[in-house]
Amino acid sequence: MSLISLKDRKALAPVFTTQSGFLFEGDCLDIMKKLDSESVDCFFADPPFNLKKDYGSKVNDNLEHSTYLDWCYKWIDEGVRLLKPGGSFFVYNLPKWNIHLASYLSKKLTFRHWIAVDIKFSLPIQGRLYPSHYSLLYFCKGDRPKSFSPPRIPIDTCRHCGGEIKDYGGYKNKMNPKGVNIADVWTDIPPVRHKKYKTREANELSLKMMDRIIDFATNEGDVVFDPFGGSGTTFVAAELKNRKWIGIELATCKRIIERFENVDSELAYFIELRRRVNVLFSEEALKKREANGRSNEKYRGFEIPPSKEELVHQCPLGFEVLQS
Repeated sequence: MSLISLKDRKALAPVFTTQSGFLFEGDCLDIMKKLDSESVDCFFADPPFNLKKDYGSKVNDNLEHSTYLDWCYKWIDEGVRLLKPGGSFFVYNLPKWNIHLASYLSKKLTFRHWIAVDIKFSLPIQGRLYPSHYSLLYFCKGDRPKSFSPPRIPIDTCRHCGGEIKDYGGYKNKMNPKGVNIADVWTDIPPVRHKKYKTREANELSLKMMDRIIDFATNEGDVVFDPFGGSGTTFVAAELKNRKWIGIELATCKRIIERFENVDSELAYFIELRRRVNVLFSEEALKKREANGRSNEKYRGFEIPPSKEELVHQCPLGFEVLQS
């Protein structure tokens, strides 16, 4: 196996491989114990949230409070062992659970950020505040991460006229031409509900979110590890971004494999996402601003969104369908 070495090659074989990754089917604790220490650069976990959801007969999503946390502590311990010095460690979960997991992780790794990921269309719960965000914990192994290059995002503009939603006042000429800094509250991650992009019934991660996480926490060629593969968003994002990846899924790997077999549309969507990264204005905003006579002269220049063709050639999966 070229990606990583294994403690026990005979006892572990992937159910699916690509040019950059390996997918294993089974219990993450059993499989992680067979992998070598300090072999991955980025660990990302999106475990079941213990909300009594039906993930099939292999997954119990209705554990006692203490049992759920004890289980989380076990895979966290394995994840910390697998992480290289300077590697990044992410846990995506409900705040209810992440307050406990953050406390546990802080004894083993260095805290970086608690990122609030805004969720749309969540339902109110009687007797409680309206829940409107998921928690993304970000830790690193050692004093600082070896890779930290957060992408910049476009200015928020009116979808009708292209005007700035926030008043930047006299500071427009001081803004970075590549866009604004990402904060620790992400309000621009869309829920995966459109049938064109959704590959399973529930809890599918946004490709945009995984593109962003992999962007600022890894470099090309780094190894990304996800023990709860789900629908495979982490693996697709890693493959599209020229990262190596290792994944595990307990319930079934069928959906992940099918997703890779029909990855053309993923690439098309990915290209559109990348055209909105490291630019001060999106292409749509620039067109609306021009149509409504809005001036850009106060800004000290800005990056023009790259063309689809440029991004296709940069992507390791540059399919012919996008080059036509």
